[in-house]
Amino acid sequence: MNKPQSWEARADEYSLYGFTDLPSVHKRGAVVLTHGEGPYVVDVNGRRYLDANSGLWNMVAGFDHKGLAEAAKAQYDKFPGYHAFFGRMSDQTVMLSEKLVEVSPFPNGKVFYTNSGSEANDTMVKMLWFLHASEGNPQKRKILTRVNAYHGVTVVSASMTGKPYNEVFGLPLDGFIHLTCPHYWRNGEEGETEDEFTARMARELEETIEREGADTIAGFFAEPVMGAGGVIPPSSGYFQAILPILKKHDIPMISDEVICGFGRTGNTWGCQTYDFTPDAIISSKNLTAGLFPMGAVILGPDLSERLQAAIEKIEEFPHGFTASGHPVGCAIALKAIDVVMNEGLADNVQRLAPRMEAGLRAIMDRSDHIGELRGIGFMWALEAVKDKATKTPFDGDLSVSERIANTCTDLGLICRPLGQSIVLCPPFVLTEDQMDEMFDKLEQALNKVFAEVA
Repeated sequence: MNKPQSWEARADEYSLYGFTDLPSVHKRGAVVLTHGEGPYVVDVNGRRYLDANSGLWNMVAGFDHKGLAEAAKAQYDKFPGYHAFFGRMSDQTVMLSEKLVEVSPFPNGKVFYTNSGSEANDTMVKMLWFLHASEGNPQKRKILTRVNAYHGVTVVSASMTGKPYNEVFGLPLDGFIHLTCPHYWRNGEEGETEDEFTARMARELEETIEREGADTIAGFFAEPVMGAGGVIPPSSGYFQAILPILKKHDIPMISDEVICGFGRTGNTWGCQTYDFTPDAIISSKNLTAGLFPMGAVILGPDLSERLQAAIEKIEEFPHGFTASGHPVGCAIALKAIDVVMNEGLADNVQRLAPRMEAGLRAIMDRSDHIGELRGIGFMWALEAVKDKATKTPFDGDLSVSERIANTCTDLGLICRPLGQSIVLCPPFVLTEDQMDEMFDKLEQALNKVFAEVA
């Protein structure tokens, strides 16, 4: 049998694609990349693309940051690998835990490391189950999240993820409850103000707790801005409305900051942007600026003390991963935090976020088929609609957002289709000229596709 020759054919022959529109790949082939330059990536044919998706939200310092690469190389030379079991861990792991608590909204706390955001959310659920059982409440196992939430792909975190595609795996597991997505533009009722919508979301939470029993609910998980759900910020006052309810019923609030954390919303944490303090934070992606697979559970003081007490009873926490607290990953994370917070990347997001919003709003205003612009900081989505006035979506068979994304790729711009939306979450190193390039290519693609389908 002849082996495939082209990079695209080789990718198709030997690789399984995750979260990929197969008709597009079968028709167009995979994009196989060789390297990056700032916010650009380059394929095997020498074509350059402005990656307005930051890889997968995470390459915030671009694709060739020398300081990050040097930090990795230096640590590989010094101490290339270890674990965090049996009371042994690297000095880099200790320093990163100190730094994460320092930059968190907590006065003190503890950190546990994983290899991804999915594993971090999975770990947080196990922590809650463990400490509740230790405190004499083994029935406190139900987990509250929201429709359209994305918390990962492990069996537990996929059960938390409120997306219909998980039905193919027979998920969610029992005990994972998805509340209404707080997307006022799409889910608000006729004549309902945004404040009334928020109040309805709070009532739904209260009613759910009363129906299920507060003594059966282990925790509530929420992204400050829903990322993979389509960049959906909460309705006005949402977190201020729900936190008192959770506190009243002694239900821990976990802020999933895998996407929002370390600058994406314009602040270090999304919970700071929306002015609430959770009981724990889940971090990944920007934590290492995409250069190493790492996740972290950052526990605030209350959960730290309660979990530590539970651990003391049985003398260990029987959970962990071989690469938890990997010294190279921790060294990269320490450098990434410094790069984002002290080398001007976070400042660049704050400076250019209003310009990004204004440019995208101008594109929306010039289009008959963009129904909503939503987002904050350096994370935005444009929702395509057949009719603006009625918010009527295009027929799903038209695959409008996929066509827009493919047309953008043809023009040298990478963006992400999510439902009927196009998502833009560029690296924090983006310049004004590169932002203008993003606007120009996006609008060209929108005009072309809408002319074909409208």
